[in-house]
Amino acid sequence: MEKERVNATLPDRPTQREKDIKEEDDKAYGNVFTELESVDLPLGTTLRSVYDDQPNAHKRFMEKLDVRIRNHDREIEKMCNFHHQGFVDAITELLKVRADAEKLMGQVTDSNRRLQEAGKEVTARTEEIVCCRVQQRNMATTVERLQLCLPVLEMYSKLKEQLDSKRYYAALKTMEQLEKVYIPRVSQYRFCQIMADNLPRLRDQIKEISMSDLKDFLESIRKHSDKVGEAAMKQAQQHRTFNSAVAKQASTGHYTKPLYALNGRGHTHTLNGLTLDDMVLTAQDLVDFSPVYRCLHIYTILGDRETFENYYRKQRKKQARLVLQPQANMHETVEGYRRYFNQIVGFFVVEDHILHATQGLVTRAFTEELWNMALSKIIAVLRTHSSYCDDPDLVLELKNLIVVLADTLQGYGFPVNRLFDLLFEIRDQYNETLLKKWALVLREIFELDNYSPIPVETEEEYKLVVSRFPFHDAEIEKQDFPKKLPMSQSVPQIYTQVKEFIYASLKFSESLHRSSTEIDDMLRKSTNLLLTRTLSGCLQNLIKKPHIGLTELVQIIINTTHLEQACRYLEEFITNITNVSPETVHTTRLYGLSTFKDARHAAEGEIYTKLNQKIDEFIQLADYEWCMAESDGRASGYLMDLINFLRSTFQVFTHLPSNNNDHASMSGKVAQTACMSACKHLSTSLLEMLMDTELKQISMGAVQQFNLDVIQCELFASSEPVPGFQGDTLQLAFIDLRQPTSRYLRVNPATALALLEKMKDTSKKNNIFSQFRKNDRDKQKLIETVVKQLRSLVNGMSLHS
Repeated sequence: MEKERVNATLPDRPTQREKDIKEEDDKAYGNVFTELESVDLPLGTTLRSVYDDQPNAHKRFMEKLDVRIRNHDREIEKMCNFHHQGFVDAITELLKVRADAEKLMGQVTDSNRRLQEAGKEVTARTEEIVCCRVQQRNMATTVERLQLCLPVLEMYSKLKEQLDSKRYYAALKTMEQLEKVYIPRVSQYRFCQIMADNLPRLRDQIKEISMSDLKDFLESIRKHSDKVGEAAMKQAQQHRTFNSAVAKQASTGHYTKPLYALNGRGHTHTLNGLTLDDMVLTAQDLVDFSPVYRCLHIYTILGDRETFENYYRKQRKKQARLVLQPQANMHETVEGYRRYFNQIVGFFVVEDHILHATQGLVTRAFTEELWNMALSKIIAVLRTHSSYCDDPDLVLELKNLIVVLADTLQGYGFPVNRLFDLLFEIRDQYNETLLKKWALVLREIFELDNYSPIPVETEEEYKLVVSRFPFHDAEIEKQDFPKKLPMSQSVPQIYTQVKEFIYASLKFSESLHRSSTEIDDMLRKSTNLLLTRTLSGCLQNLIKKPHIGLTELVQIIINTTHLEQACRYLEEFITNITNVSPETVHTTRLYGLSTFKDARHAAEGEIYTKLNQKIDEFIQLADYEWCMAESDGRASGYLMDLINFLRSTFQVFTHLPSNNNDHASMSGKVAQTACMSACKHLSTSLLEMLMDTELKQISMGAVQQFNLDVIQCELFASSEPVPGFQGDTLQLAFIDLRQPTSRYLRVNPATALALLEKMKDTSKKNNIFSQFRKNDRDKQKLIETVVKQLRSLVNGMSLHS
C-alpha cells in the first residue's frame, strides 16, 4: 500500500473554489469522524447522514477516511518514537531484577515448606475447633428451634388428648391458640404447615361429632320427656297437696308454723313429716343437658351459632308436633291421657330449662309460639277424645290431670287460662255422663221397688230409714212397732242417690280456682238437670210402663209427694257444702217441686186412663140378650164384678198421704176425680152400648134388664165410694144413662127416638098375633105416634141448628 502511495502521480493544484468545497467537506467529515470515534453516541444516524448525502458521497467518505487513518498512523509513530528509549531501559532493569526474584522465590518456597510442616498439627487442631464450633452453633440453633417448636408440639399433643377425651370446647380453644400464637412462630417448618392444614379438618370433625351428640340428645329427650313430665307433674301435685293441707289446717284453726330445718341448702318446709325439698326433682336431675351446652359453645366459637339455633328450633318444632299427636285409643284409659300430658309437660319443662340455662338458644317468644301452637292442639285433641268418653269417673280423672297439667305449666310461666275454659266445657260433658249413669241407677231403683209402704219392725230400722231420708210424721212416730212408713223403699234410695250425684258433681268443681258462689251455682244447675230431666224422664217412663198398675201408680203419687217435701233439705245440703247463703241474689233454686208435681199429674192421668181401660175390659164381658121377653130380676154379673172392682180400687186411695190439710185435700181430690171419671166413663160406655147402630132391636125385657144394671150403678154412686162428694153429685154421672129407661123430662129426643124404633121393630117381629088384641094394637099405635112426634122434633131441632 505504501508502494502504491509512493508511485502515485501528484494531483493538480486545486482552484480557490475547489479549496472552499474541500474545506466544507473537511469540516463536515470532521464532525462525522468525531462522532464515529466516540463510543457513547449511536452510529446509525451518523452513517445514514454519510450515505444519504449527495452522489459519490461514499467514495469521498472513504477517501476522507483513508486520510484520517494516515494522520492517526503518523501520530502513533511519533508517540512510539518518543517513548522507545524509556521502554528499552525498563526492560534492561527488569532483566537485572530477574535473578534476585528467582532467589527470593526459592527462599519463600523453603520458608513456606517449613511453615507448612510446622503448622500441620495446628491446622488439624484448628479444623477440629472449627468443627466443634460449627456443631455448637448447630446445637444452639437446634435447641433454639426446638424451644420454639416444643410448645407447638405440646399444644398439638394436648389437642389430641382433648379430642380423645371428647373435650371439644377446650380443643377448639387450643386450636385457636395454635393458629394465632404458636404456629406463626415456627411457620417455616413443614410439620407446622401440616398442622395448620389439619386444623380445619379437625374443626369440621368436632362440628360433626357435636351435631351427632345433639341429635342423640334430641332423640333421647323425645323418648324420656314423659319421665321429665311425670316428675314435674308429680312435684306440682305434691305442692298442691301441701298447700291444700296447710289451708285446711289454717281453716280448722290447728295450723302451726312450718318447721324450718337447715340442711346446707336453705330452709326446708315440713308438714306432717313431708319435706318439700325431698320431693323436688328437676329436669336437670333427670336429663344430661351437656350435649346442648357443648354444641352451643362449639358453634359459637366456630362463628356458626345462628345455624345451630335454627337447626335446634326447627327440630324441636318437629318434636313438638310429634308429642302433640295422641294415640288413637287414648280416650279409653286414664293412663293414655297421663302419658300424653307427661310428654307435653316434659317437652316444655326441657324448653324452659334451655331458655334459662342458655343465652339466646331459645327465646321467650319462641317458647310462647310453641306453647300457643301446642295449646290449640291440646284443646282440639281433648275436645275430640273426651267426647268419646262415657264414664264419669274417667272424665273426672281427666279433669284432675288437666288441673295438674295447668298448675304445672303455670308454674313454669305458661298461660293456661284456655285450659280452665276447656274444663268448663268438659264439666258439661261430665254432667251429661253423670246424668246417663244416674239414669241407669234410678231406673234400677224403680225396677227393684215393690211399690208398697216400708215396713219398720224396730226403732233401729226406723232410725236407719230416717237417717237416709228426712221423714218426720208425728202420728207415725207415736205408733207402736211394727209400723209402716207411707213411702216405698225407692224414696230413701233416690234421695241418697241425688246426694251422691251432688257429691260427684262437686268433685269436678274442686281445684278449678272458682269462688264458692260459682261452685254453688254449678251444683244447683247440675242438680236441677238431674231432677227436671233425668229423674223426671225416669218417672214418666215408669208411669207409662204397662205392668204398672193402679196400686203402683197410687204409691208413685205418695213417693213423689215425699220427694217433693225433701227438696228443701237438698237445698240445705248444697248450702252446707258450699257455705253460700240461699238468700244470695244470684242463687239458683231447685226445680224439684215442678218435677214431682208433673210426675204426680202424669200418674193421676194414668190412673184415670187405666181405670177407664179396666172398665172397658169389664164391659167387653157384657152379653145382653136384647130380644129377651123378661129380665132375670137381678143385675148382670159383669156389672156386679165391675162395681166390686171399683169399690176395692177406691179403697186404695185411702193410703194416699193425708198427714196435713194440703195432702188430705190433694188425696181427696185425686180420689174424687178418679171416681167421677170412672162413673162418667161407665155411664158413657153403657149408653154407647145401648145406642150402638149395629143393635137393631131391643125388647122390653132387655130394657128392664138394662134398667136393673143402671140401678146398681146408681146405688154404687149413692153409696159414697169416695168421701167428699156433695149431695147427689156422683149420681148425676149416670143421669144421661137413666133418661132412656125412665120417664124423665130431660130425655134426649134423638136417643128416645132411636130406642123406640128398636123397641117397635122388636114388637112387630116377636108378636105376630098382637094385632088381633086391642090392647096391643093401641100400644103399637101409641109407639108409632110417639115415634112420629119425636122424629118431627128431631128434624125441627136439626133445621133450627
